[in-house]
Amino acid sequence: MGYRVRSITALVVFLVGLPAGESSRAVAQQGRPQSWPEVKCARYAKAWSDALARQGAQGLGQEFLDRHEAFLASGCTTRGDVCPRSAEELELANMMVVAAMNAGTASTFPPFACRRE
Repeated sequence: MGYRVRSITALVVFLVGLPAGESSRAVAQQGRPQSWPEVKCARYAKAWSDALARQGAQGLGQEFLDRHEAFLASGCTTRGDVCPRSAEELELANMMVVAAMNAGTASTFPPFACRRE
């Protein structure tokens, strides 16, 4: 087996093992398995935290941050009403949709929506 194939195989094994490790830690800490909605929310919350640490909050409005925090505080169950208005908010929202899909959720999971009032 060539070096490139071994490297790709190792990377795939590592990436596949990440979600399982998160779930195992959650079970060990809580004493019960998390439901799929809880797992999705935990993965999404971590991705959000990582994205904010990387990008920072510059250009993000308080309403955008507050509404997103309310979504997380609800266990990711409230109807999406986080409307990205600035270029930075839209960039972060797009990053989060991709991150959510990479974590195994649907593209409709994140709370981003701009509704007419």
